[in-house]
Parts: sequence; C-alpha cells; structure tokens
Amino acid sequence: MINNIYNKDVIKLAADISGLEQIDNACSRISLRSPLCGSSIEVAIVVKDTIITGYSQKITACALGQASASIMASAVKGKSRNNIITVRDQVKVMLNSGVINLERDWIQLACLAPAREAKARHGAILLPFDAVLKAFGELENN
Repeated sequence: MINNIYNKDVIKLAADISGLEQIDNACSRISLRSPLCGSSIEVAIVVKDTIITGYSQKITACALGQASASIMASAVKGKSRNNIITVRDQVKVMLNSGVINLERDWIQLACLAPAREAKARHGAILLPFDAVLKAFGELENN
C-alpha cells in the first residue's frame, strides 16, 4: 500500500515544488496547520478582481502534501475562490470514494488517489486548498 501512495508521480511532484519565491505585494498571508498529521503551510496570494494573480508558499509536509502544494502552485494563478472550492470538493470526493472527476488544470491531483486508504494523510493533501481559501477569507474580512 505504501508504494502505491508514494508513487513516482507523487515523488516527482514533491521534488519539483514551485511557488517558493516570496512575493512582497501579497494581498493576504496566512499560516495553516493540519492538526491530524502536523503538516503546515504558509501561503501568500495576490488577488486582482477576485482572481489570483500571484502565489507563494512555504510547506512542511509529507510527500503527499508537498505534491498537492506543487500542483496548487502550478495551477492556482488565474483561478477564483469558487474555482478553488470546486477543486477542493473534487479532491475530497476522490479521497473519500475513489471517483476521479477533476478539472483539466488539476488532473495531476489524480496521482494522489491511492491515498484514499491513508485517511491520516487527507489533511496534508487538502492543506494547500484550505490555506488558499483561508487567505481569501482574510481578504473578505478586511
């Protein structure tokens, strides 16, 4: 089971993580920690007209969380809060039922489907999505 979860695609994505460059003009910066697995992420976003135009992250997580963050960094620009909610919900369905129905820009997330049985890792996989949504929430509260 462990070999399926930490497959070559997951390892490649985790090793090739982007979005690590700090952005100085962020509209929102947040930190978030997954209480179950202890993974943590710091996210900064730049938003113009409800669309993410800039993104940076710093993540401490297992390879699954890092792979998810890598995909987030490569796909998040040009997306709205509602886009992120939709994809997060699609990932939850994938992790809970095994049904893979991801939008085109996010199809790489399918490599995380074998983590379905590793419920303790779901928080790490969802952490980048929850962090971006929290960052949007901070913008709405200001």
